[in-house]
Amino acid sequence: MAEEKHHHLFSRHKKDEEQPAGEYGTAATEYSETTVTEVVSNDEEYDKYNKEEKEHKNKQRLGEAGAIAAGAFSLYEKHEAKKDPEHARRHKIEEEVAAAAAVGSGGFAFHQHHEKKENHKEAEEASGEKKHHHLFG
Repeated sequence: MAEEKHHHLFSRHKKDEEQPAGEYGTAATEYSETTVTEVVSNDEEYDKYNKEEKEHKNKQRLGEAGAIAAGAFSLYEKHEAKKDPEHARRHKIEEEVAAAAAVGSGGFAFHQHHEKKENHKEAEEASGEKKHHHLFG
C-alpha cells in the first residue's frame, strides 16, 4: 500500500520514470505551475458594504425629504388655485408638476431603501454573522 501511485487528473508526475536526455545531453527540464491568490479580508468587504449602506440610507432620507417638500408645495398650489381664480390654471399646472415630483422622489426613496437592505444582507454575509430567524430552519 505504501508504494501505490496516485494519479491526478491534470498533472503528471514522472518521479519513478527515467528522464529522457535533452538536446544538450542533460535531462529535460520540468515545468511547474504557480498560482497567485489575492486574499481580501472579510473586514474590508464588511466595511465597504457598510459604507455603501450608509450612502443609500442618506440618499433615502434625501428622497423622503424631497417627497415631503414637493407634496407640501403641491398642496400649497392647490390652495392657491382656489384662492386666486384669475391664475387658477397656472396654479393647477404647478400643482400637478409638484405632485409628479413628489411621486418621483418617493420612488427614488423606495429604491434606495431596497438598495440599503441588499447591502445590509451582503455585509452580513461578508462578516459571516448571517442570522437566520426562521421558525423551522
